[in-house]
Amino acid sequence: MYKYDALDHQIVNERVAQFRDQTRRYLAGELNDDEFRPLRLQNGLYIQRHAPMLRIAIPYGTLSSKQLRKLADIAQSFDKGYGHFSTRQNLQLNWPKLEDVPDILAELATVEMHAIQTSGNCIRNITTDQFAGVAPDEILDPRAMAEIMRQWSTFHPEFALLPRKFKIAVSGTQQDRALVQAHDIGLQFYFDDAGQMAIQVWVGGGLGRTPILGTVIREHLPWQHALTYCEAIIRVYNLHGRRDNAFKARIKILVKALGIDEFRRQVEEEWQHIKDGPNTIDEQELKRVGQYFDVMPYQQLPAHDASFDAAISSNPAFAAWVKRCVHAHKQPGYRAVTLSLKPHGKAPGDATSEQMRVVADLADAYSFAELRVSHEQNLILTDVKLSDLLPLWEKARAAGLATPNIGLLTDIICCPGGDFCSLANAKSIPIAEAIQRQFDNLDYLHDIGDIELNISGCMNACGHHHVGHIGILGVDKDGSEWYQVTIGGKQGNDASIGTVIGPSFSAEEMPGVVQRLIEVYLRERQDEERFIDTVRRIGVDPFKQHVYAKSAEQDTGVAHV
Repeated sequence: MYKYDALDHQIVNERVAQFRDQTRRYLAGELNDDEFRPLRLQNGLYIQRHAPMLRIAIPYGTLSSKQLRKLADIAQSFDKGYGHFSTRQNLQLNWPKLEDVPDILAELATVEMHAIQTSGNCIRNITTDQFAGVAPDEILDPRAMAEIMRQWSTFHPEFALLPRKFKIAVSGTQQDRALVQAHDIGLQFYFDDAGQMAIQVWVGGGLGRTPILGTVIREHLPWQHALTYCEAIIRVYNLHGRRDNAFKARIKILVKALGIDEFRRQVEEEWQHIKDGPNTIDEQELKRVGQYFDVMPYQQLPAHDASFDAAISSNPAFAAWVKRCVHAHKQPGYRAVTLSLKPHGKAPGDATSEQMRVVADLADAYSFAELRVSHEQNLILTDVKLSDLLPLWEKARAAGLATPNIGLLTDIICCPGGDFCSLANAKSIPIAEAIQRQFDNLDYLHDIGDIELNISGCMNACGHHHVGHIGILGVDKDGSEWYQVTIGGKQGNDASIGTVIGPSFSAEEMPGVVQRLIEVYLRERQDEERFIDTVRRIGVDPFKQHVYAKSAEQDTGVAHV
């Protein structure tokens, strides 16, 4: 993974000292709330419902075991002994004390971590595929390019105060696992007909209050111009994006207002002025940054391992875990492993300090001391030998990290919701836990098969509910918490935004609503098709009719929203 150079160390250490003084001045009454707000946001510090929340950057989702141990120590010393891995491949601490935050940032700096640009109206953490570097369908390992973009965007003076936050995703695989179409800018790398690496550029995607999938603004961009073209896009946005209404300030609203043709024209015009400037990337720069990433010392291994095959045959529990949590690898004899942070009865995406230390130990023992965070809120060991899978599983299982539900209904994406977030209209975590209890039978989950369920506590859509096969959104009605349901959303190359099935439901109804959606799917599916395929084939109406017919039968007299 990337290692800091002298300039990185200087920048981060100076930022820590700067924020320490700013916090001291605020606590001493020398800065008021309005003066301190932009300063704390620049350092990833929010004021939530019950306490501050600190969002720690994990660039492109890559961590070392040393860094994870530091996060575990910080969570134990300065928080309540756990952290929440978010859909932006970051870690959030929900209970730090304001006066401790400078010390936390100083501790992070000792392991080359920070909280810079994890909040505020700037370019946020660059995200990518959790299997970057090991995926068999990879065209390009996107991490070096993501790192170049991180360096370019960090403290970029022109983009420090954009109309709204700005998110960029980079994908280097044939199948998009970075959700590029739902970002302000999405970069999809591919090889053109001449065998040259190029980029398909998406713009104007985003979820939130107005969910929109992006539009291709340039089908073929030479990879050397990744920065210059992004800069041209953001310049046009910075010039025309609305600053009078936060709900209409994202680039997706500007693209829609101007139309993609006019927006493209302005971007291309701006790009002509900078396309061959100093931000043009060359092979030397790509190589320079690439040298800061460790080359994994892979062994030459056979594609099959007899001990692994024997364990699969003799141990059904291990075989079930392998089916769901172990993934193909480009290197023969190796696999990537997802450690589920979705055990039943626990908040999705949370990991205790003890669990983080266990994962760090597993990474040291089995995966070259490196791991990844996925935007599905799980942890991944990317380089595990086939012969090591059984002992890894046994240790992960003992720590509650081997629930075999990756890709299944209880592998729920879920924001912290009203239990923590001051923006939320409703709680998310109790809904996730109730659904987990409803579907506690693993055999039944495996029979249902691949399905994605996403929950957001408000329209900001931190739980990506719009692109869940089943999406749940918390809404407020006269001070009560209700939940709107969508179906038909999807991430990937054929991404789609879900359709609202009808009036919203109370919290108590939600497990039964999901159950009834599944009943329609199991009744209607053909040839082992997935839930999303059935929805696309038969439409929303059969699901809607069954859900609301059953709701009417069980109606307790409480009106729906």
